[in-house]
Amino acid sequence: MPKETETRMIVIAPSSSVTPDQITRLIHTLSTEVTVKETCYGAMVEGGKEEVARTIDAVRKLDPNRIFTKLRGFPIGDARRCRAHHGSRPGFTQLEKEWECLSLIEKGVTSAEKGEVPPEIPRRKKITIEELRRIVEETE
Repeated sequence: MPKETETRMIVIAPSSSVTPDQITRLIHTLSTEVTVKETCYGAMVEGGKEEVARTIDAVRKLDPNRIFTKLRGFPIGDARRCRAHHGSRPGFTQLEKEWECLSLIEKGVTSAEKGEVPPEIPRRKKITIEELRRIVEETE
């Protein structure tokens, strides 16, 4: 593998019809020199930065607004993160929460592509010192 490698997680949004199997099969057909590992949420890809970028570009074409990537801090199979070495899944709850939010991100990306403008959210006004005192006195 090249000296400067990168490991990326490919995460499929819940609303996508693309499967992790389809992603890994596509990656195997590409002529890039990367390592791929299928996961329950998508796949992990590791290799030279340019090769990984080319691979990600090809994968995202399957479903551009529903396939996301995230840099992974550890190589594939690293003993510090691999379940085969310690059984638990550190960081998985964070990934699970992010995965739940992907449908919202997908809607935002799709709306932006259509040129829709998000609604203006009114700023909350600062309360006066007197109002703060009243609130504090009510709660005592």
